[in-house]
Amino acid sequence: MRIPLLAAILSCLIASSAMAQEQEQGDVAAGKKLAELHCSRCHAVGEHDASLMQDAPPLRDLKLRYPVDDLAEALAEGILTAHPQMPVFTFSTDEIGDLLAYLDSLE
Repeated sequence: MRIPLLAAILSCLIASSAMAQEQEQGDVAAGKKLAELHCSRCHAVGEHDASLMQDAPPLRDLKLRYPVDDLAEALAEGILTAHPQMPVFTFSTDEIGDLLAYLDSLE
C-alpha cells in the first residue's frame, strides 16, 4: 500500500520540478516573437536565414560568442554597442527569460 502512494508522490514531485524548470527557462515561442519584433530588421532570427544588415550577426551565432546566461544582464540594462545603428533595448525579467530560451533553442 505504501509503494503506490510513494510512487504517486514521486511522480508529482518530478512533474512539478520539470514544470518549474520550464518556467525558469522561459517561453521559447514568446522569445521568438520578441526576436522577430525587436531584432529581425537587422539580425537573422531563425535557424537558416541571413541577417538583413551585413554586419549584424545572426542571433543563432550569439551563443557561440557569449554564454547565453551572460546576455541576461545586458538585456536588462540595455545593450550598448559600438555600432550607432544598434538601438538600445531593455527588457523585463520575463522577456529576458523568454528571449534567452529562444536563443538557447537555436542550433
